[in-house]
Amino acid sequence: MSLVIEEVRGTLAKKEWNSYVQENENSTVFHRYEWGEAVVATYGNEYIYIVAREDGDVVGILPLGRSKSLLFGDYLCSVPFGVYGGIVANNQAIADKIDDYACQLANSLKVDYLEVRNQNPSGYERPDRDIYVTFKKPILDTPDENLKAIPRKQRAVVRKGIKKELSFSISKDVDTFYRLYSESVRNLGTPVFSKELFRNLLRFFPQDSFIMSVYDQEKPVCAVLTLLFKDQVLPYYGGGGYSARSVHGNDFMYWKLMEWACTEGYKVFDFGRSKVDTGAYSFKKNWGFEPAPLSYEYHLVGDTSIPDKSPLNPRIKPLIEVWKRMPLSFTNLIGPYVSRSLG
Repeated sequence: MSLVIEEVRGTLAKKEWNSYVQENENSTVFHRYEWGEAVVATYGNEYIYIVAREDGDVVGILPLGRSKSLLFGDYLCSVPFGVYGGIVANNQAIADKIDDYACQLANSLKVDYLEVRNQNPSGYERPDRDIYVTFKKPILDTPDENLKAIPRKQRAVVRKGIKKELSFSISKDVDTFYRLYSESVRNLGTPVFSKELFRNLLRFFPQDSFIMSVYDQEKPVCAVLTLLFKDQVLPYYGGGGYSARSVHGNDFMYWKLMEWACTEGYKVFDFGRSKVDTGAYSFKKNWGFEPAPLSYEYHLVGDTSIPDKSPLNPRIKPLIEVWKRMPLSFTNLIGPYVSRSLG
């Protein structure tokens, strides 16, 4: 049997690619062909789909996006704007060949580095960054079981949200979501992504994405853009204004999403990535989720050390404090230009 590694494009490639993603137990929603399409449609980035074939059959894949900016240089990433990525292959020998191809590609393109966002360590001896964890938990059979599985203190907070008689909707309402999300990330000192990114995610994942919005009376207080993949529910981009705290809006929202996922037959609630010892990290632990380390690995080409784009970087922290105090209209205007390199 002969192994061929190539870069692919087009309708047929998309069908083959997604068929492999659907069948492989180690793939994620970020490996789907449409993720690259959404990124390219939003930012115009170069996106590279690497496929390994054995006697014509797909036996491994690696999606790579290329980003260029004055702030953070020129680099390849698997995958941009996703929290999971990396090689998906039938066996380690095939994965090794794909990895060799990707490293040679990074060298030939003379990028600064190749970043691979693995869920688990690859086993390759290269620099890595271990500041991120992810939170996943099985969804139990009934809503009552899921509510009782939430630790007592957090369950009490959820019940407070329920008693506030909040309501929710499931829609594709990007405008309402964006108003709430952009305020939330500004308050954290983070540049907001382009509204077009969210529009494109909903467009390229029409059956596998939606927005849940929570209302206090008729006022929207928080919202989350959710992705669906196989038997998993991923509340991916979420946030709300200060008013969400007073009515426990976020607690109510994530409970209603978990309840919805249970009744719809989903099996895994993926609470997503957080930095260790941050507010988001503590919030997810309070729900009874246990952190699992993520392994982000780097093949350095032009750079001599791992880039640090994290808000925990002492050089970035002062900028975060300034950003928090800026008017929302201003951060919404310039944020998308800054954040395109942060994905």
